[in-house]
Amino acid sequence: MKIFITGIAGFLGSHLAERLIGMGHAVVGCDSLLGGELVNVPAEAEFYQYDCRDFNAMAKVSRGAELVYHCAATAYEGLSVFAPAMVMDNILTGSVSVFSAAIAGGARRIVFCSSMARYGTNQVPFEESYDPRPQDPYGIAKVAAEAALRNLAGVHGLEYAIAVPHNIIGARQKFDDPYRNVASIMANLMLQGRQPFVYGDGEQQRCFSHVDDCLSCLLAMGLTERGLGQVVNIGPDEEFISINALFRLLKDITGFEGQAIHLKDRPQEVKNAFCSSARARDVLGYRTTRSLDDGLRDVVGYIRKVGPRKFRYHLDIEIRTARTPRTWTERLM
Repeated sequence: MKIFITGIAGFLGSHLAERLIGMGHAVVGCDSLLGGELVNVPAEAEFYQYDCRDFNAMAKVSRGAELVYHCAATAYEGLSVFAPAMVMDNILTGSVSVFSAAIAGGARRIVFCSSMARYGTNQVPFEESYDPRPQDPYGIAKVAAEAALRNLAGVHGLEYAIAVPHNIIGARQKFDDPYRNVASIMANLMLQGRQPFVYGDGEQQRCFSHVDDCLSCLLAMGLTERGLGQVVNIGPDEEFISINALFRLLKDITGFEGQAIHLKDRPQEVKNAFCSSARARDVLGYRTTRSLDDGLRDVVGYIRKVGPRKFRYHLDIEIRTARTPRTWTERLM
């Protein structure tokens, strides 16, 4: 079938496009290239450089697609406290534009990639039954986009599923962006012989997901009847790890001999954030196939292959106060 993917030049979108093309589907995709790279787009995909917020563009390129995967996102949870207008506009306006265009163009189903940020300070591991408690504008916008999708799907008879990826890692993840992707940021700095930064005491607990293990869930949600009308956490719920321990693992993999630099906490950062995969196992037949070590080695191997890069401070900070991280205001990376 014809499948439309937003964010096709990004990390998750490009891997998903490859997998779907390999299965024989016709894939069309768009990306603003704000956070994606043209080199990531599979040659067999039909690509358009459009911003999701442009409804007319979305209507044109998604017309006739039976299935829509909305992967595009300005996934800047920490930055959203200091650039809320940009982040919320991209997440909420962009999502509603994509949903509306898909429905107008005759789509049968939308799979929306939400975020673990929806859970906020809930008890860990996060379960889908929890009421959302987002702690930052990014999470707030994701929850609002979920609500818009449910509303539009109910009115117009659209099938939908909401996937919740969390801390995805692997080859092709953007590593020169100073505002997101902690493992890739650390690896890029270490491979340059530079000290990485850790916010707060470094004991924040996370669980990282190999991109391969997310794809199996997204394919099931889009191509089968499983997960329809549900929110499903996708990715593992094993190998919870602190940021300090993450640094030590990357230190071993890269051969870096220095120490991390600790800075003050980032405002609104949730201390412990990881999900339960029980529903994914039950509904989607999920099982973890790639370990944390696999994912980190893929990250480091990819950066070594393409070469470490200088960080690009490509986004404006809208709110500059004493609480804005120095890594951004002083461009320490």
